[in-house]
Amino acid sequence: MRVALVGPAHPYKGGGARHTTELAHRLRAAGHPTVVESWRAQYPAALYPGTQTVDEPEGEPYPDTRRDLAWYRPDGWWRIGRRLARENDLVVLTLFSPVQVPAYLGVLAGARSAGGERTRVVALCHNVLPHERRAVDVSLVRALLRRVDGVLAHSHEQAGLAEGMRGAGFDAPVTAALPPHLPATGAVVPPAPGERRNLLFLGIVRPYKGVDVLLRALAAGAPDDVTLTVAGEFWGGTAEQAALAGELGLADRVRLRDGYVPAEELPGLYAAADAVVLPYRTATASQNVWLAHEHGVPVIATRAGALADHVREDVDGLLCAPGDVDDLARALDRFYAPGAPERLRAGVRPVDPEPFWADYVDRLLTA
Repeated sequence: MRVALVGPAHPYKGGGARHTTELAHRLRAAGHPTVVESWRAQYPAALYPGTQTVDEPEGEPYPDTRRDLAWYRPDGWWRIGRRLARENDLVVLTLFSPVQVPAYLGVLAGARSAGGERTRVVALCHNVLPHERRAVDVSLVRALLRRVDGVLAHSHEQAGLAEGMRGAGFDAPVTAALPPHLPATGAVVPPAPGERRNLLFLGIVRPYKGVDVLLRALAAGAPDDVTLTVAGEFWGGTAEQAALAGELGLADRVRLRDGYVPAEELPGLYAAADAVVLPYRTATASQNVWLAHEHGVPVIATRAGALADHVREDVDGLLCAPGDVDDLARALDRFYAPGAPERLRAGVRPVDPEPFWADYVDRLLTA
């Protein structure tokens, strides 16, 4: 089967670009000629206040990648869709944000005009709807999901949401667990013996990620000598988190490292942490548990979305309720019981990506 993936690839950064690229490599390895139709400009800068691209790729780039799509060039969307339909049997639209939907509708219209019923078009939904959504988001995503031939989602919850938006008369969405697509960080830094008395939050800082919950739990539940590093892009700046840390008496225990964290800095951040904390209020799927485990670090996570699926309770991490300061504080207190950090670190095992990817490719091709 000839496949076209429409989605971000290098020089775009982050998990979305890594997933699209890794999926292309995996499809080709499975015998399916694959191309990637990436973006020249994916979002207006006003809608994504962070850095969108990086200079160095975070994995092996995919050779058959074009970068013709631009949010500001609707005249090109239809033309790209026609080309993809003429050249491929399956076109996969990778959905991260409703901002992409107008372009995808244009691509879809072009594909339909050229390919008729021969070329199938599937929406691969990393998020069916945003965690922080606007009224127009539902209308945009519903318009896309009701026009594609199939939908793949990364959890049963997300598949159910997509099915409800598509309505009656459509094939049920296919569910496939998000497979590992970890950045190439170089060698893992061997941990020094003993405790570091430091916790790590890594990633974009947005309200649904629950950093405010973590700060309150740190003040309530962690020993007084435990520090926290929050590393990632802060949407809206660090002022809100810095003010909350000050109110809680944590100003000298919290480091706010604003800005995208390049892959080569990750080993040092993980080596300096006893645990990665994922205090998400809501989630779909994430690479952060696997990435921490790749570096030998246990995880304290909420049961939001699929986060808990990859944490073995009291073996390589601890779990708590989403949005619950007291429950997270109890988890932090449990984590720092005598001997617990080293015991949980000893239980960490890196993930084997192969079975996840084999299943994922099979399910995508049947979506």
